[in-house]
Amino acid sequence: MNKPFRPEHESAEAARNKAEQVRQLAEDAREVREHEREALEANRQEQESLRDTAETTRAASEQTRGAAEAAWHAVVDSMRATADTLNDTLDHMKVVEEMRRTLRQIRDVHHVDSN
Repeated sequence: MNKPFRPEHESAEAARNKAEQVRQLAEDAREVREHEREALEANRQEQESLRDTAETTRAASEQTRGAAEAAWHAVVDSMRATADTLNDTLDHMKVVEEMRRTLRQIRDVHHVDSN
């Protein structure tokens, strides 16, 4: 049995099809917005991670700078101590040389007295 031609039936079917298309477009748009939100959140999290990394790097750099400065002061102090030691050694060598001269003079005086 053939259905008689009913324009209102076709028009209702067309309206349902159109409504389904609109609903599908709305669903697609919602999915696109959701993906965009997820991408924005991932981007925000990456930026936060980069900020944390930059802060960690800055803090480590500051600690390294402080350690380098302390090491530099230690080297300067060590060089000063070395210079002081060398000066003391030079002074001792001068005293030893003076003692040798004095001993030679004493020996020479005793040697002359013996003759």
